[in-house]
Formats: sequence, C-alpha cells, structure tokens
Amino acid sequence: MEEPARRVSVPDDDTAGAYSWARSFRIWDTYFALIWLATLVFVLGTGYPGWPVRVAAAALLVPLVPLFVWVGRPILRGDPPEERQALGYLLAAMALFLPSAILVGETRLMTFALVPQCFMTLRMRQALVAVVVINLVPVAGWALLWWPSDQDVFFNSLFAVVTLVFSVALGGWVIRIIEQSQERAALIAELDASRHEVSRLSAAHGALAERERMAREIHDTLAQGFTSLLMLIQAVEAELDHDVPQARRHLALMDETARQNLAEARALVAGGAPADLDGASLPDALRRLAARHEATLLVTGSVRPLPAGPEVVALRSCQEALTNARKHAGSSFAVGICLAYTDDALTVSVRDDGCGFDPRTVTGGYGLAGLRARATEAGGTSEVRSAPGDGTTVTVRLPVPSPRSAW
Repeated sequence: MEEPARRVSVPDDDTAGAYSWARSFRIWDTYFALIWLATLVFVLGTGYPGWPVRVAAAALLVPLVPLFVWVGRPILRGDPPEERQALGYLLAAMALFLPSAILVGETRLMTFALVPQCFMTLRMRQALVAVVVINLVPVAGWALLWWPSDQDVFFNSLFAVVTLVFSVALGGWVIRIIEQSQERAALIAELDASRHEVSRLSAAHGALAERERMAREIHDTLAQGFTSLLMLIQAVEAELDHDVPQARRHLALMDETARQNLAEARALVAGGAPADLDGASLPDALRRLAARHEATLLVTGSVRPLPAGPEVVALRSCQEALTNARKHAGSSFAVGICLAYTDDALTVSVRDDGCGFDPRTVTGGYGLAGLRARATEAGGTSEVRSAPGDGTTVTVRLPVPSPRSAW
C-alpha cells in the first residue's frame, strides 16, 4: 500500500469530455463548498469563544477557497497528481486549518473536506500521517489553549479518534475503488488494443487472400492465354513455309485466344463470371476450351444448371490442366476431358498421354497449388495421378446440390 493513488489517463480524443472523473469533479467542487460554508457558519455562530477569536478563526478559513480553486483543484485533477506540489498544497491548507481549529473547535468540521484530498494525492503512508495530524492536533492544541473541562476534553478526544478511524477506513475504501478502476481501465485498454490488432490482422489477411485470389485468376486465365499464344506463334513460324492452311488455322486460334484473353481481363476487372461461362453452360464452355486446345470432351450424367461456384472451379481447373498438358506433353499427344454429373458431385478429369512426371517432385508455382486451393475452398478434392512415361490425369471432384433438393 505504499504506492500513491493514481487515476487512469484521460484519452486525448473526442471521448475525453465524457471521462467520468472530469464530469464528476464538479461534485467535489460542490462538496468542498458546502463543507467550507457549513464550517464558516458553525464558527461564526458558536457561543464560545468571543467574537474576536471567532472572526480570526473565520478569517483563516477564507484563504482556503482561492487556495483550493487556483492550486488544489488543478493538482487534484492532475493525472497523476504531482506529488511534491500536492504535498505543498496540503501543508498550506493545514497551515490555515490547524490554527483556526485550535482557536475554535467547530472548525474541525473542515476535516471532512481535507481528508479525502490527502488520499487522492499522497502515498498511503504520507496520507495516514496527514490524516492523523488533521484529526488529532486540533484537539490537543484546543485543549492546551483553552483548558476546558475534563468531560469536554474526553468527548472531543473521543470524537477525534472516531473521526480518525472513519477517515482511515474511508481512505482505504477509496483507494481500493481507485485500484479496481485502474485495473478495469487497463483491461478495457488492453481489450481495445486487442480489438484494433484483430481488425488490423483481419484486414491484412483479407488483403493477402485477395492478392492470392487475383494471382490464381491471372494465372488461370491471362497467363495461360499468353502461353497459348506463344505456343501458337511457334507453331505458325514452323508451318509458314510448308503448311500455310494449318498456319492460317493456328492464326485463327490466336485471334480467338487473344479475344478470349481480353474478355477474361474485362471479367476480372468487373468481378463477374469467367468469359467462357458468360451466358453459356459449363459443357458449352468446356467444348470451346477443348477446341482451342485440340482436346476431346466427354460429358456423362444428367446435365443441369449448378451454382456458379462449382462451375467456375471446374472450368478453371480444366484450364490449368489443359495448359499444363500442352506445355509439358506437347501437341502431338492426345488430351481428353471428362465431365461427369452425379446426384451430389461434379467431377472433371483431364487426361493426356504424354511423358508424365513424378508429382512428388513438383514444388513452387501457382499451377497445381492453385488448383488444389480452388478445390479445397469449394469443399471438394483434387487428385493428380502421373508417373514418368505413363501420362497424367488431373481429377477434381466438387460437391453440388442434389437435383432432388430442388423439390
């Protein structure tokens, strides 16, 4: 209990005006004014001692008002109160109070205004010393100055002891309340800081997730389209001298691929559906995609409209698998797409007869990692089956609403 009582810092923002201590300090002003006025009335209205002494005691009380307003009040409102200034203020207040209380016993009513200020500004030990002086010295000085009867000394001493005990108890309670308020304020500040940190991390996570999504979209659309254009350019360069019709067919594919890339770029900016799915069914989109990549398409099951999510994942997965097949297997190998509709799943598989690879050796890149991420986000699974010399099969299985659930 050696630490001084401290109040929680007032925030330097728009909420500072609503801070409870600042609002409630007007109550302390009123309390001090009422105690001071009552004490002055009692001092001037008592029948003993005579008028000159009572006027002198009252005159000592008058400077307490400007002392409190100009010195004490700013110190009490300090955060925390400056201990050395507070000690000087209380010594000055006691220098006025003690002589007045020794001259006229009724002045001791002012104790109720001074004691709380001791606990509000000083360390506990210093506050207890000040409270003992404020409660006991006036009685001892009054008894030595006026030599009243033993009965008066006894009752005044008993009243001083009771007041002292009450002051200590009240001061301890006030300090406990202040400490609890400090702990709660610290907890609120910690929670507020944690809330801001969670908000910041959430925003950062959202930005990172959006960057990853855009990276996947660009890789699965624009980057693959440009790769296809490069492959077609190489094919055209090889065909111009000996196979002009084939070169023209590849030039037409280049034109279609470039237009498709432009449409995909516009769809990305607008945040809409992929260009291939715009106004078309998933099988139709896959047919156009298969034609651009010279692949075959097999559709099984009952074709039906599905939510946009699974269809977009199926289309993007097929685009990624076809691009990888043409990039690694080459155009001389057959590539087939299988789209299967079942009651509760949509499955798309891309199979090529190329040289294959060991899936365990693939590291980095957006391709297979992005494909798996898309399938996982849609609640589905992805599988890549391949071996050196045995071709590659990429299969993505996605959950879809059952046709019976529409009833």
